[in-house]
Amino acid sequence: MISSFHDQTLRAVADVLGDTSSGLTGGEIGRLLADCGIDDSAPTLTKRHRLYEALSERQQRDGCGNNVANLIGQAMQPVRYLQNPNLFEERRGQLNEVLAFAGLSVTSQGALEATTSARTIPEAQERAGRLRRVLQERRVHQDVLRFCRAELVQDNYFHAVFEATKSVADKIRQISVLTLDGAGLVDHAFGIQSGGHPRVAFNSLVTETEQSEHRGLMNLLKGLFGTFRNTAAHVPKIHWPIDEQDALDILTLASLLHRRLDGAVRVRVP
Repeated sequence: MISSFHDQTLRAVADVLGDTSSGLTGGEIGRLLADCGIDDSAPTLTKRHRLYEALSERQQRDGCGNNVANLIGQAMQPVRYLQNPNLFEERRGQLNEVLAFAGLSVTSQGALEATTSARTIPEAQERAGRLRRVLQERRVHQDVLRFCRAELVQDNYFHAVFEATKSVADKIRQISVLTLDGAGLVDHAFGIQSGGHPRVAFNSLVTETEQSEHRGLMNLLKGLFGTFRNTAAHVPKIHWPIDEQDALDILTLASLLHRRLDGAVRVRVP
């Protein structure tokens, strides 16, 4: 028997699986609840609230978390992600951040297994606090500091780095109004277009020095995604360890790029 999940953990699980942009679709949620024998008690609510209500009611009825755990396991069956394996790893990482403090984790096979949560909580808090303190001393960007959370550094610094690099790409998409990712996003956002102008510029691009700086920052962005974002997305963290010094250096680079992106502007082409 699995103990009942804390209400906040239940809400966080529903937030991951019912996320607006990367979560399950409404149809997938309906089928998943039916397959797991859980009543779809609030089908008209938003996805995350719909999931939370269904899981909460079933857990209260059962007096344990077995059916909640079963639904998570069914949602994370690898066969569901054959067309999008990156989504599997991203969603698994998000769920494990939440489930770690319930003493559970999702394996690479999509199964739930027990972990030693009591031992990892203080360690995670200590690591996160130390990482945040050093980064504050370096005066890193606030958009980087928010990834120094205990649940992100519970095992190592893999997910803190992964999420911080994703935040850089997200900021580029906001500025450029593009939906691409990685090197393609950088090229389309900052590369010189057919009209002789980039979509987004780091400076006025008037002098050769400014043009060189613009190209250099483009290369830094592509290097960040190619070296860290792409590696983190495709390689299990057990095979790509990141120690504290690595995390500090990578997050400091992300901070630099965030600051330069804050000063970048959309180019209005005549």
